[in-house]
Amino acid sequence: MEMKPLGRTGIMVTDLCLGTMTFGTQTSEADAHTQMDMALEAGINFVDTAEMYPVNPISKETVGRTEEILGNWNAANPSRRGNYVLATKHSGAGFAHARDGAWISGETIPEAIEGSLRRLQTDCIDLYQFHWPNRGSYMFRQNWNYSPSGHNTNEVLDNMQDCLEALQAQVDKGNIRTFGLSNESAWGTAQWLRIAEQMGAPRVASVQNEYSLLCRHFDTDMAELSVHEDVGLMAFSPLGAGFLTGKYQGGAVPEGSRMSQNAEMGGRKSDRVFDAVTAYLAIAERHGLDPVHMALAWCRTRPFMMSSIFGATTVAQLEHILAGKDLRLADGIVAEIGQAHRAHPMPY
Repeated sequence: MEMKPLGRTGIMVTDLCLGTMTFGTQTSEADAHTQMDMALEAGINFVDTAEMYPVNPISKETVGRTEEILGNWNAANPSRRGNYVLATKHSGAGFAHARDGAWISGETIPEAIEGSLRRLQTDCIDLYQFHWPNRGSYMFRQNWNYSPSGHNTNEVLDNMQDCLEALQAQVDKGNIRTFGLSNESAWGTAQWLRIAEQMGAPRVASVQNEYSLLCRHFDTDMAELSVHEDVGLMAFSPLGAGFLTGKYQGGAVPEGSRMSQNAEMGGRKSDRVFDAVTAYLAIAERHGLDPVHMALAWCRTRPFMMSSIFGATTVAQLEHILAGKDLRLADGIVAEIGQAHRAHPMPY
């Protein structure tokens, strides 16, 4: 694995990040703790969670449970907390199970951070992220219907300033070290950067958006912003929500898989997806590569990539992923993948 800078903070993170969104639903607490041990022993120093986790399904009864599971691991391993960078997220507007769906604001930020610190049983959150913008997002397969209209620009910018003031207060208290975005656009990220510079407030260090062989929105305007402004991508769903493993080909729906919980995979499922996956599986087979390892290694070739967040429902899945943690793809394979992408462009 390589170490990558977390923005301009001076913090270094591994280019693979352990995702935790199934901890507490599909993944038991015991297995989650085993995964923490395995990831750190493999050299991973980056773990991502969120106050709304776990998912698949999301329910009022389980909100915060993933942070609690990580907190129990922290409490049982106090000497190891300094061995990894911990990231979590403030739920966005409309999430009814937290603060009745209130917008992210200077008023909600202290409460949300205190709740996460308590559940995580830690004194400081290394990277604090906003899960999605108050004004909405084209991510989560919403790009076909997303509209930037309907918001007062001055109110949006005033809210950003209000949030940055609150974040600075949390940095001053030692509750958080740095700040990141998630499911953001180029315009939104640019405004956060501009206002933070004017205020001397926390600068955006990273952006967590979906990115994989099947979802490449980041390749355009966000890529340019990321490279020039040192706002690295934390890619979620780098395995295309499991499609790129090949496990759903031929109509298969493995027991306990995401598709067994969500038949349409949140809008990802289509004939075009299966056709594209067939092309990528063929490349992996030609070169004797595991498709999981190839998909993650390809993400590492992207110039804006800071870290790819992978999730493993089971310990066996984590073992499989870690077996390919040091794979690097030859230029010829990357070129073949590019040809397959042009032949099978994805709609989401």
